[in-house]
Amino acid sequence: MDKGLILVVEDEPEIARILDAYLVRDGFRTVRAADGETALQHHKMLSPDLVLLDVRIPRLDGFEVLARLRREGNTPVIMVTALAEDIDRLSGLRLGADDYIVKPFNPQEVVARVNAVLRRTRGGNASPVLSHDNIEVDLDAHSAFVNTGAKRVSLPLTLSEFRILAYMIRRPTHAIDRSDILDACLPDSDALVRTVDTHVANLRHKLRDHGAAGYLSPVRGVGYRFGRPQ
Repeated sequence: MDKGLILVVEDEPEIARILDAYLVRDGFRTVRAADGETALQHHKMLSPDLVLLDVRIPRLDGFEVLARLRREGNTPVIMVTALAEDIDRLSGLRLGADDYIVKPFNPQEVVARVNAVLRRTRGGNASPVLSHDNIEVDLDAHSAFVNTGAKRVSLPLTLSEFRILAYMIRRPTHAIDRSDILDACLPDSDALVRTVDTHVANLRHKLRDHGAAGYLSPVRGVGYRFGRPQ
């Protein structure tokens, strides 16, 4: 039984071998990467069903790899870290990780988590379209729409605005820090954190002007929340 392809990103060969063995025994196919750049190449070429991503890897750490994966799509990602501090866990989840595991771990527990995340993500909408209320984001087409009831209106977004919308619509109730938005959506630029405010303001105005007012509320001392205030 082929349960799907798992990309194992781990720079410790013995740990990678153990994960590989347990996943294969459970019916998965696997491919390994020992650094961040190789992981991104494998992801682009092979389109894995899930990524097991260690945080402390060479040539782009796990957080940077996760941010780039989230700009490109919504492949499920489980972060693996030897650091138990809450800040590392929360950083991973804010960037869009589906789960996290702390080393040392039981390999059987890792396999169980992989199965659980895949059940959850496959049980929903399998298409690369994200939606919240009357807003839709098509990741493949790189387009966004507002359903007004009478018609479906296309949003004229810049690349940065589209990335911010796609990033924030995944977690509409979360208060997201400006620096996290910057890292996830504008990582290749020299923009300052305050640049996020400009992009968010422009995106908010475009949503409002096209029939989706009230989104992207500021959260004092933090950043922004996508969903409308309750």
